[in-house]
Amino acid sequence: MPSQRTLTRTSTVPRPAPEVWARVTSPAGIRHELRPWLSMTMPPRLRGATIDDAAPLLGRPLGKAWLLAGGLVPVDFDDMVLVALEPGRRFHERSRMLLFPRWEHERTVAPAGGGACTVTDRLTFVPRLPASHHVVALLFAHRHRRLRAWARRPVPGRSGPGRSGHDR
Repeated sequence: MPSQRTLTRTSTVPRPAPEVWARVTSPAGIRHELRPWLSMTMPPRLRGATIDDAAPLLGRPLGKAWLLAGGLVPVDFDDMVLVALEPGRRFHERSRMLLFPRWEHERTVAPAGGGACTVTDRLTFVPRLPASHHVVALLFAHRHRRLRAWARRPVPGRSGPGRSGHDR
């Protein structure tokens, strides 16, 4: 089996940290970041809730979130356990997947001044397939590009970068 890999990606996002946190931890925000290549369902214990509501579930299985190629075809699942949560700032989830027997994802949103913030994803994983770490790197580069593009959209009635209400 291939060895453990670690990947860290940080982006500056031109929106305030609370607004970005709300977006990146919402089902709509997650779907937007993954599109058009993937979509992800929410695990049963998070359906109808936000990650900020999950503090009582720390350390307990949340259930499987399915990864869907093109939003339709199941290609893997993420059997999630939330191991750390700082609402409005950071989450850390540990999972097992078909393609990754070990998967950890930590996402931090931190103010950066001037109405912007940084979003950092730190992934630690063991891939089953030799080149799949390249796919993970490409996927998270794509997610960060989509997040930055969302943040640059104008908000009606607000000057400067922002977002419209549309989820494309």
